[in-house]
Amino acid sequence: MTAPALPTTPETLLPIVLQAMSATPETRLRQLMASLTTHLHRFVLENRLTEDEFEAAAAFLIGIGQATNDKKNEVILAADILGVSSLVALLNNPRDAGSTESYAALLGPFWRARAPACAPGDSIARGGTAGVALEVRGTVYGADGAPLSGAKVDVWQASPVGLYENQDPTQPDMNLRGLFTADGEGRYFMRSVHPAGYPVPTDGPCGGLLRAQRRHPYRPAHLHFMVSHPGHRVLITQVFADDSEQLGSDPAFGVTAPLVGHFERTQRDGQPLALMTHDFHLSAGEMKFPHPPIP
Repeated sequence: MTAPALPTTPETLLPIVLQAMSATPETRLRQLMASLTTHLHRFVLENRLTEDEFEAAAAFLIGIGQATNDKKNEVILAADILGVSSLVALLNNPRDAGSTESYAALLGPFWRARAPACAPGDSIARGGTAGVALEVRGTVYGADGAPLSGAKVDVWQASPVGLYENQDPTQPDMNLRGLFTADGEGRYFMRSVHPAGYPVPTDGPCGGLLRAQRRHPYRPAHLHFMVSHPGHRVLITQVFADDSEQLGSDPAFGVTAPLVGHFERTQRDGQPLALMTHDFHLSAGEMKFPHPPIP
């Protein structure tokens, strides 16, 4: 009988663990778990991880799960503040020189499916939401460069006080969320109020990590968009206000130069008004929607 392979030093454990996983029938799962396990073991060895540090890491992972609920998704937030969400978006949505494909960006922890259907020019600011009026318009283009009639433009944003409606009991359900349909020339048009920058949730483990790293939690003001049409990849993106103070220090690392939109400040009938024009360019592919981070 062959003696079983048993670890004798910290360094001899990894080959045994990898061998135990080697019979995984699904090729991609086998590859990912082998790579992840290898990196984790090397991390522990390189940093000589102590038992107290291991317990703290375990407590952090448990905490982000326990802090996830129907108001926020702390797991997604952890991926955001570590730059992983942006890295995945950049990796899976490359932009070649000369390409017309729009930049992808973070989904974020606050998207909700089944936003209310809106007619062109409708306002998504419901329930008397106060703030500087905002008008947003643009055109959706397909992979061939032609306007996409019937494209869906799903938009969501924080209020002028920096809260999404699911965080704020004073806002009506689905406030500042809407689903618009592009017209026959691919054009969309919506009204809202100018969004505000806001802090990511800091009442959970992610907030503790930001404080320990002496990082501020404030995201620059932005609008979220999810643009879709059959035969095209779903575009998840954001447009940031060019007058936001935190453009260079977004804790979620979500700002890239093409995502900064120009919010023109003007007036109408003596009242302040912001105007923003932004076009979207979709690429060919499967129309696959993400899983909503919150109900």
